[in-house]
Amino acid sequence: MQPHAPERIRLVVFDWAGTTVDHGCFAPVRPFIEAFAAMGVTLEADEARGPMGLHKKDHVRALLALPALAERWRSVHGRGATEADVEHLYTREFVPRQMDALKGAGRLIDGLLESMAWLRAREIRIGSTTGYFREALDAVAAEARDQGYAPEAAFCPSDVSAARPAPWMIFRNMEATGVFPPAAVLKIGDTLPDVEEGRNAGVWSVGVARTGSEVGLSAEELAALSSNEQARRVARARETLRAAGAHAVVDSVADLPGLVRDLDARLARGERP
Repeated sequence: MQPHAPERIRLVVFDWAGTTVDHGCFAPVRPFIEAFAAMGVTLEADEARGPMGLHKKDHVRALLALPALAERWRSVHGRGATEADVEHLYTREFVPRQMDALKGAGRLIDGLLESMAWLRAREIRIGSTTGYFREALDAVAAEARDQGYAPEAAFCPSDVSAARPAPWMIFRNMEATGVFPPAAVLKIGDTLPDVEEGRNAGVWSVGVARTGSEVGLSAEELAALSSNEQARRVARARETLRAAGAHAVVDSVADLPGLVRDLDARLARGERP
């Protein structure tokens, strides 16, 4: 059991897609688009990304609550969507498509392994949370493990009573690693629910801009843009994550060493999340 005094960061809890793997967070997008298409309703990629980070069933509910999408649904089906529609979309349409779309979704984001080595050299524990359901997480984690990334703990929505933005998955990571209080914990992720999850847990909550869903581009697509356009898109993502309450925003997990040093200094000054 770690000491009570939060004199330094002792646990980092990572998100998965868009943070540690799947640059741009692509794996869930196409399955949502195809699931709605199977029901005769058009869903744009930007709309599909909107609730990213939530449990995928909650993601479906959030999409159906969008006024424009709700109107499209009504025009096709002659009525508003029901909870039975949510269940059908998630279980029958989305889940199988998500499993089919996971090949390559565990590809590590550049700089992750170097940051992991830095954390482990300082005996900082490594956990994770996700919006993926368990079967999807297991598939992504297996691919990541083959490349050398394996967090000590990996919790998904079915492990807790409520998923993001509730804090319970972070608390399960703290319990599994024996690290407390919350001020000794850093949660890092690329979506608004990630940031809210960290804030609700009372830990340091950090957003990831460049590699995440707010920019929504692969490393190759991003590199193909002009430097000015890259900077504009990343700046917009940073603003969005800060507005959600992030204590800090980094470009990618490659920036973790500097971030942890900064948070350690803030803790030493008596600052708390």
